[in-house]
Amino acid sequence: IYLGDVANVRRGYVDPPTTMLKYNNEQALGIGISTVQGGNVVNMGQAVDKRIRELIGQAPLGIKINVVSLQSEAVVLAIDNFINSLLQAVAIVIVVLLLFMGLRCGVIIGAILAITIAGTFIFMDMMGLQLERISLGALVIALGMLVDNAIVITEGMLIKIEAGEDRMEAAKDVVRKNMWPLLGATFIAVLAFGPIGLSDDSTGEYCGSLFWVLLISLLLSWLTGVTITPMFCYYFLKPTPQKEGEGPKDPYAAGYFQIYRKGLEFCLRARTLTIGVVVGLFFFSLFLFNFIDKSFFPPSTRPQFMVDLWMPEGTHIRQTEKTVGEIEQHISTIEGVTDTTTFLGQGGMRFLLTYAPEQPNDSYAQLLVSVDDYRKIDEIMPKLQSWMDENYAGYSPLAKKFILGPGDGGKIQIRLSGPDYDELRRLGDMTVEIMERNGAIGVRTDWRQKIKVLQPVLSEAQARRAGIDRTELALALQAGFDGYQTGVYREGDKLLPIIARSPESERDNVMNINNLLVWSETAQAMIPLRQIVADFETVFENSQIWRRNRIPTLTIHCDPSEGVASVLLAKMLPEIEALPLPNDQYFMELGGEAGDSADAQAALASKIPTFVIFMILIVIFLFDALRQPLIIWLTVPLAIIGVSIGLLVCFQPFGFMALLGTLSLSGMLIKNSIVLIDAIDGNVREGMDYYDAIVGAGLSRLRPVCMAAFTTILGL
Repeated sequence: IYLGDVANVRRGYVDPPTTMLKYNNEQALGIGISTVQGGNVVNMGQAVDKRIRELIGQAPLGIKINVVSLQSEAVVLAIDNFINSLLQAVAIVIVVLLLFMGLRCGVIIGAILAITIAGTFIFMDMMGLQLERISLGALVIALGMLVDNAIVITEGMLIKIEAGEDRMEAAKDVVRKNMWPLLGATFIAVLAFGPIGLSDDSTGEYCGSLFWVLLISLLLSWLTGVTITPMFCYYFLKPTPQKEGEGPKDPYAAGYFQIYRKGLEFCLRARTLTIGVVVGLFFFSLFLFNFIDKSFFPPSTRPQFMVDLWMPEGTHIRQTEKTVGEIEQHISTIEGVTDTTTFLGQGGMRFLLTYAPEQPNDSYAQLLVSVDDYRKIDEIMPKLQSWMDENYAGYSPLAKKFILGPGDGGKIQIRLSGPDYDELRRLGDMTVEIMERNGAIGVRTDWRQKIKVLQPVLSEAQARRAGIDRTELALALQAGFDGYQTGVYREGDKLLPIIARSPESERDNVMNINNLLVWSETAQAMIPLRQIVADFETVFENSQIWRRNRIPTLTIHCDPSEGVASVLLAKMLPEIEALPLPNDQYFMELGGEAGDSADAQAALASKIPTFVIFMILIVIFLFDALRQPLIIWLTVPLAIIGVSIGLLVCFQPFGFMALLGTLSLSGMLIKNSIVLIDAIDGNVREGMDYYDAIVGAGLSRLRPVCMAAFTTILGL
């Protein structure tokens, strides 16, 4: 008998589809292209773009080629922004130095900055470090610190040349006095970033280039500071012409030096009051720190955001398609939206390091919404979220930005672990109720809802008489509805599965299940399913069970409707922690942003002691004593005064970027302290008493410290 006599054989797509892709609500096929290891994403992106333009003319009528995400464009934009920032920073350095030190000093230090950065690029290429967001960010962070060594040398030589000293002798003396303190201070500034750059967790992987770029750039800044800088100063700095009979000028006669001297002398005379005020400010800043919002990584400035939609578990993918199509249609009417990409049945291809695709699920859909200006996202997202909450409240809709760091799922995640599934679901429902009551959005669990299952009750005696076992029953049910693979058809280099199943008219109604036929080897005939199945039960069962460390773990996800996640978590956590757990086999953990941050902090904590010990030893070796290092390290915690006040005044959370800023600030503070105390010790060795030595060293360091601070702030 020919197969065609008893069956309709046709070639087609899998029905129902497991995943779908749409672009502007039209069917689409996605192509993902990655750069080879060590390749240049810009070159690859340009080559792909060129090839696409070549192929457009060959595309069939009606086929359009669109770009969902082209990373090379973002990289080019980031590099262009960095070059602009670099040029602006050099200009800022020159302007600041023009105001404080004159034209020649500004040009000298600006040239040193350009040489240092150019040398950094050369060594980055030799070490295989690529230009990417973190390495570019490291260079931006380093910009202010790169000029510090050059400023110290230039300032020292300028003072000595203005005082009438020979330029060569001035160069030798300034370099001899400052070379080793500057080297030690530079190493300390680099080591401050070591725990982050060399961390073993995902944050370390993401930020690995940070430490190495800072190491290269700051060591080069020291090298150029003690070699090229004095050479430039020797050739280009000249003393100010003096009138006849006029002696050498006092280098600290300017008004701001005198104001600083009076302030410093007052603080030295009122030592008890000064220390009391500083200690009071320190503890007050610690108190203020409790009111600063906490975050992990900030949102991206990518002109694109995501919308996640979770239909009830077990929803057919066609129903998911219909619902998300309505949302997509609404989004397309919003001003500023350029296009939408919809992933149905699972997340998209991983087109970004920080993007974590969702696992396959027919009830899940995700939209990528592109806008013409990323600044419009803050206006579009709240309105869209409010509209979705009003019209699709039961589907856990969530609009969210891309994040500049590791992390997936909700920003807030509560993990409940224990042996009993039903008990975990009960605790999860209570947690969901708390989250919804506190205004969280996108509330969902990773186990989703239980799904309805039609379960046949096999009549064992009748099945044995007919010679039918459970496997044959299962195959009959599968063939009658989903169909099952009976072979593979080879077509050139393609392997097409051959699926056998009943006609659509027989599988579009569940009542037809009783009429299914099962082959009986004993009777040598097809017998109706109802002869071996006593009944069908409708039961609810878990479609997904997640485990963590082999223990069943239900995770509840949610996001704040506004503001940072830490505020909402702090508000909900007491209630969640108060939930009664049945026994000690059940426990709760934090995931999401708080969990990732805790993991990152734990990874940092394991590295920090080693780097701190190295930093302390460097200071001790520099001074060959304990008192000076103790003074220096006592000043480091005082950095928190500016951090607390600054973040509160500017309404900024303390996140990863603020942590980088704090580390940078601490490194600069230690560096300034080392050079200052070394200058005090040098004055004492020359015969000054401690009071005059402190005032003199403070005056000599005033201009370099102020200029380094201004250039760092304005450069950033």
